[in-house]
Amino acid sequence: MRERRAALGAAGLAIGAYALALAARGAYPFGHGPRPGSRLVEQVVPLYAHLWDLLRGQGGGDLLVNWNSGYGVPFPPDLATDLLNPFSLLVVLFPRDQVGLAVFLTTLLSIGLGTALMTVFLGRLHPGAPWLRALLATGYGLCAWVLVDGVEQPAWLWGLVSLPLLCLAFDRCLRRTGWPLGAAAVGLAWVGDFYTGATASLGAGLVLVLRLLLDRRPVRERLRVLGRALGMTAVGIGAAAPVLWVTFEAGRDAVPGLVLHPNTPALTDYLTQLLPGGLTGRALPNVFVGVPALLLVAALPFTRGVRVAERVAWPLALVLVAVSFVWRPTILLWHVSNAPQGDPYRSTYVLSGLLVMAAWVCLAHRPTPLALGGGVALLALPAALTQGHGSARPVTWVLLGVGVPVAVAAFWGLRHRPGVAMTVLSCAVFAGTALAAYSVLGAREEPAGGESAGGAAGPVGAQLREARRVIQRADDWPASRTDPGPHVFTGNDPMLLGGQGGGYRSDYLPQATAQALHDLGAGSLLQGRQTLSPADPVGAALFGVTTSLQPDLTVRQAPAAPLVTVHAIGPLDSSSVWTRQQELLGATVYQVPPLDPGTGPNAPTDHGRSGWSLPTTAPGSAGTVLSAGCAPGRAAYLYAPYLAGQVSWPGGSLDAHGEQGATALPIIALGPVPADGVVRVTVRVELATQVPAAPFGCLDPAALAEAVRQLRAHGAVAVAAGGHAISARLAPGSTGIAVLAVPAVPGWRCAVDGGPAAPARSVAGLIAVPLGAGADRLGCSYRQPGLAQGLRVAAGALGVWVLVTGWAWWRRRAVSRPAGSAAGPAGRPG
Repeated sequence: MRERRAALGAAGLAIGAYALALAARGAYPFGHGPRPGSRLVEQVVPLYAHLWDLLRGQGGGDLLVNWNSGYGVPFPPDLATDLLNPFSLLVVLFPRDQVGLAVFLTTLLSIGLGTALMTVFLGRLHPGAPWLRALLATGYGLCAWVLVDGVEQPAWLWGLVSLPLLCLAFDRCLRRTGWPLGAAAVGLAWVGDFYTGATASLGAGLVLVLRLLLDRRPVRERLRVLGRALGMTAVGIGAAAPVLWVTFEAGRDAVPGLVLHPNTPALTDYLTQLLPGGLTGRALPNVFVGVPALLLVAALPFTRGVRVAERVAWPLALVLVAVSFVWRPTILLWHVSNAPQGDPYRSTYVLSGLLVMAAWVCLAHRPTPLALGGGVALLALPAALTQGHGSARPVTWVLLGVGVPVAVAAFWGLRHRPGVAMTVLSCAVFAGTALAAYSVLGAREEPAGGESAGGAAGPVGAQLREARRVIQRADDWPASRTDPGPHVFTGNDPMLLGGQGGGYRSDYLPQATAQALHDLGAGSLLQGRQTLSPADPVGAALFGVTTSLQPDLTVRQAPAAPLVTVHAIGPLDSSSVWTRQQELLGATVYQVPPLDPGTGPNAPTDHGRSGWSLPTTAPGSAGTVLSAGCAPGRAAYLYAPYLAGQVSWPGGSLDAHGEQGATALPIIALGPVPADGVVRVTVRVELATQVPAAPFGCLDPAALAEAVRQLRAHGAVAVAAGGHAISARLAPGSTGIAVLAVPAVPGWRCAVDGGPAAPARSVAGLIAVPLGAGADRLGCSYRQPGLAQGLRVAAGALGVWVLVTGWAWWRRRAVSRPAGSAAGPAGRPG
């Protein structure tokens, strides 16, 4: 009972301190929402909204395909990466417009469970007072990694749970009990989040090896323990194979991310990360676990009650792990041999957990005042070295100046007045943890520009609800698409608002989706990992978008092609975005004039099919003028995806931030061609940049309307879309190629007239199905690459688990059976 109360108390302390810090900051859910642009806002909340739709049977797709985003993208990679924290399922209990509360609850419960499990494991590491373990575990539950990285990505917080959970599982190997439960724990850790599952396994394995090295049992028995742990891990990881295989295949097919090459930080900067309340603007491991734990770790080498081997092994392990987070070969090891993307220090919580474990080894042996004095002296060294350096801020010195004397007095008082000392220590831990969280959250959540985010929270929420109502009223899927662009709220507005848009932000954005949208004139951000909906009428028409949400929350409606169109067989001319669009339309709707380079020092340089390079604009110069001749009255458009500079034209201007490999601009509307028939754009650039060979296209709206009418006349008679399938009824005897307005992501298989299914082909990056001599109907369905193989491995792992569980049950039954029952009648064996 004491153990249970201590675990619950630890969870309550961590959750309470975090909630108090949020409330004091006026942060969500006690005030303004998370900061705009954060991963939590841009990816996590929309994904929770999509999960809510799926669990309520209202989703645009199912667990295999997300029809809302990217005009149809695989969903398992996003599910595996962001939504398998078991607490995520609680989203179904909330109203849809309050899914942020579900994210917040997932965060709270993950922090609480991780803290509670650490409290329990510390008791397995060394016996001792449960409440003291709870106080140290609170520092783990609200370590710097949680406050900086974990709360931004609730899926990662499952790693906070996984580390003590796996340490408990491996502890069962030491005690030769509960192997099946241990294997199930490994599987749960890896399924909940495979990123942190891997790092938690390495961390728990390190703790097991350290315990075995310090153990006094025979070497053969220690090797058996290690073997049991390896077998347990292998079966648990095998059970998680569907998640691992799917994400591996999805990663291979995804837009490559930016590979990080972290630099080795200065010693003073790294040491500052150990001090409470510190937060640096540079990328460094976020480590601190609170003043009491830090003091105890410093006192460990001086605590004579601890064996010399432990006093050497624990500090050495801490140093080696700390170094491993900033040395490239070991960084790759923590990332399972993959170059880190997004955050090279997502394993830092392991070091925080080891610090708490080492602190408990010291506290369990009741350090003497002399040992505590040695700890204070040792702790003063990094404090002195980091004065004025790194991330140490005033709150750091307040926490140290007050926290260290209080902790020393409380630890000394445990020998004489344990009740009073425990009360003082509890209050100090809660206050110090809340203050450190308050400090760190203030640096993270502060709105840009010094404006109060609280004032904007109301209207933004009201606007979001109104936008969703507008989209729902107009939704006509799958007869046509209702696009919730232009990305007013997040990069994943299609999941947040509903509808079927081209916008999609994900670490697993398929390369096929990104390339198809880019080739047809849509923009992209974040090194190509966020796509945008087409901003031009031809692109919208090709993707079947009849209704588009505008920034003022009104809708623009226009005719569009059906989702399935039929075309004659012929080679595609892919020389420019204009010709690619026209090939899919099956009609000429653009006038594509040659660029007039002009003369003078600012004239662009012709590189043939590679395009034109624009010179850097000299100070005081008017810039480079790009011009071309078109028929007056047509709608002029500019396509220069990697243009960076100030762009102006009669009636408009913009600051372009294109950059190859990072940001691609969509097709830009310039308005009607003037009466003189000349389209002019003035560009001022600070660095030499390039535009395509044919940057201008002049659209005939009447020709576009006729082309759309022809596509509808000869396209699908009816279209039906299921969770991960789409089918169409065609005009009898249709020939040529049927093109689906869905990116040809690997995994699509199509069949004609009920025939055998075959992998889908691609035309301009979209799904294409040859119709042969004539066809009346077609159907396509999606199979997630890697899922079948992963399920087979998981089935094998489950079989091993069942066999081992059955064998263990039979042995226990045999041991507990009375000796006389082993013989049958007349003394013969039964």
